[in-house]
Amino acid sequence: MASLANKGSTLVSTLMTQARPKLNVFMKYAKVELTPPSPGDIPAIRDGIARLVSGARTGAWKNLTVREAWLNTLITMEVCFWFYAGECIGKRHLVGYEV
Repeated sequence: MASLANKGSTLVSTLMTQARPKLNVFMKYAKVELTPPSPGDIPAIRDGIARLVSGARTGAWKNLTVREAWLNTLITMEVCFWFYAGECIGKRHLVGYEV
């Protein structure tokens, strides 16, 4: 029994030493990417939305390359899928709401 506990503790310590560099990289990017926008970011967001709306009105979306259009489609699908996953988590059911 003592050898099993010893093997378990060495396994945990080995996993921690191997996971620590990857966890540090994850935390570095998480601090930057997962923070909410600051008040200084609001004008840039507003300008981006204005460019998006003006591009839709002028037909600038017709001048995209196939690669850019495909990437835009994938990003839109990802946002929709995450929204759907959040809805499923929020209502705690795959279909419908509990009445």
